[in-house]
Amino acid sequence: MKIRIYYEDSDAAGITYHANYIKYCERARSEIFFNQGYKFTQNRHFVVTKIEAKFIKPSFIGDLLEVKSKILELKKTSLTLKQEIFKDDELIFQADIKVGFLVDKKPARMDKKLIEILNNFIQK
Repeated sequence: MKIRIYYEDSDAAGITYHANYIKYCERARSEIFFNQGYKFTQNRHFVVTKIEAKFIKPSFIGDLLEVKSKILELKKTSLTLKQEIFKDDELIFQADIKVGFLVDKKPARMDKKLIEILNNFIQK
């Protein structure tokens, strides 16, 4: 998924706020499902349970970034992804992010459609 850095994404020096990299990863995770026509509801969704992030290089206003996602581990009620952000094919951010699936605010097994979608993103 490609993301352009705008003025609102940066500080006075034009450097992207560090928290925005987490937002960009969230958008990319959501797009995995939106692109497949999967719709979440208020009672069926993912929540982040752990993030291990590495900020490698900054990005600036006007930069075009690309977020790449792959699944490292897929379990019945959770998954761990590696998400990387590139600027001009150079890695500038990476994170291992664990998310759990909830139904009515409780951990639950993912349905068949979710598993099918996620299988396309398993790291090989």
